[in-house]
Amino acid sequence: MKAKIPMLLIYSRLVMGILIVLLSIWPVGNFPIIATVLLTAGLLSDVFDGIIARRLNVSTQKLRRLDSSVDQVFFIGVAVATYIHCPEFFKAHVAKLVILLAAEALTYVVSFVKFRKEVATHSIGAKMWTLLLFGTLVQLIWQCDSHFLFESCFWIGMLTRLEIVAIILTLRNWTNDVPSLYHAIRLRQGKSIKRNKLFNG
Repeated sequence: MKAKIPMLLIYSRLVMGILIVLLSIWPVGNFPIIATVLLTAGLLSDVFDGIIARRLNVSTQKLRRLDSSVDQVFFIGVAVATYIHCPEFFKAHVAKLVILLAAEALTYVVSFVKFRKEVATHSIGAKMWTLLLFGTLVQLIWQCDSHFLFESCFWIGMLTRLEIVAIILTLRNWTNDVPSLYHAIRLRQGKSIKRNKLFNG
């Protein structure tokens, strides 16, 4: 039963993402509170599913690929819910949002073209960006506005997406949990890399 905990956490995140969208479509009282709780729970599930999987020695490629796919669905769901809740902000920043989404899509296109598999690098930069994205979404949910956080989210998001593309192009074979471009270069050279036991084990 313990071995199924990471899988349950991943699927719970999927459910939470769908629930946030539904709550934004059918407005409920205290939506910011409920959405923030669900978003926080989703982020925590994202952190702990990998940690628990590695501790239980069940961190397979299949699990990591599923984790990456569900992450995308979850955050897209939260973004859609935030758009429904605060459409004017999205209309005012549509250009940057389209560029950022295109950069994200590019990582998947490059990965599928080269390896016929989705992205699952789980790089350190991408993890840091996820925290920044979390903060930006929370601010938007509460204030329907964001300046410094949004700008930081955009530019760091672009840099980390470009690093992911560079990682994919550098790797000879599809590999999950590659902490950075430096580590991808070492793998290409046939050298071993050191992964953090908590975040990239």
